[in-house]
Amino acid sequence: MIEVDKFLVNESASIKDAISVIDKGAAQVALVVDCNRKLEGVVTDGDVRRAILLGKSLENNVKTIMTSSPISLNVGSSREEAFKVIKKYNLHHLPVIDSSGRIAELLLLDDFLISREFTNPVVIMAGGKGKRLGPLTQNSSKPMLEIGGQPMMEIVLRRCVESGFKRFFISVNHFKDEIIDYFQTGEKWGVEISYLEESQPLGTCGALSLLPKSINEEFLVINCDILTDLDVGRLLDFHKQSKNCLTICVRKHRVHIPYGVINARNSKLDFLVEKPTYDYDVNAGVYLLNPSLIERIPEEFFDMTDLINQLLESKEGVGVFPIYENWQDVGTPADFNEALFSFGSGKFFK
Repeated sequence: MIEVDKFLVNESASIKDAISVIDKGAAQVALVVDCNRKLEGVVTDGDVRRAILLGKSLENNVKTIMTSSPISLNVGSSREEAFKVIKKYNLHHLPVIDSSGRIAELLLLDDFLISREFTNPVVIMAGGKGKRLGPLTQNSSKPMLEIGGQPMMEIVLRRCVESGFKRFFISVNHFKDEIIDYFQTGEKWGVEISYLEESQPLGTCGALSLLPKSINEEFLVINCDILTDLDVGRLLDFHKQSKNCLTICVRKHRVHIPYGVINARNSKLDFLVEKPTYDYDVNAGVYLLNPSLIERIPEEFFDMTDLINQLLESKEGVGVFPIYENWQDVGTPADFNEALFSFGSGKFFK
């Protein structure tokens, strides 16, 4: 039996407090209770991400996004009854309450199943030259730069393996032998690795045209220089539920303007904002694609933005999945230094 208290959050708490509970509990849920532990509602990982997309402040009360009167089970119900309810409503978690509505237990889908494993392929894009990293990539490929004693791309691979993915494709071009010699067939990590060898640079999406036509499941695409604590199994769940052709992960990026910003109309000042701060959703370099998209990608230089714009023009579904977990794009020496400090030994490159 799991310790239910670590999943509880008081009804007066904020969305930010709920995120902390969801992350620490590793069950993608927070149970909202009153001072007597009476169950008031539940907040899932999906609820939080939808709230972020709607622009809700993380300081808002958790009750503004919770599901009130959630499906629950009474104390004393059998394991068989619990599993029937979980299957019927496609639940990942099921609260158990006593006769007064107080939370007594939390049952998880994982309690009834073997640990999750996915047959969905993962494509790690590693064919770029990493020019923005300057001297760091003069004699080595960007994916093989070491952070915490292991190549950066190994961190990406391991995170996906921890989430339950077993089948990988790695796109290679620049210093490809260095990458292939290190990762080989993936046996070291208990996975299967194949390579998409680009005879010429194919951009951020063109290498997907080299995938086997037999792929018939949604597949993950992640850049080799994206380090994140995101459980990509959550992304796959979100993508399937949204029924979009493609889901793009986004990250909040805050820009501080150190000047007064002028807004004028017809040579007249409309209004002035002193040193404003703006928040933008930016591309996080992680995607989930339906297999039908493979045949639409030409075997030539083709960026992911080209594919996304095509889907938007034809009014096909493109979903957005916000990442609030730790995330780092290692594109410049400054980014590499930050990654060393966040994911490695704390030693800085000079």
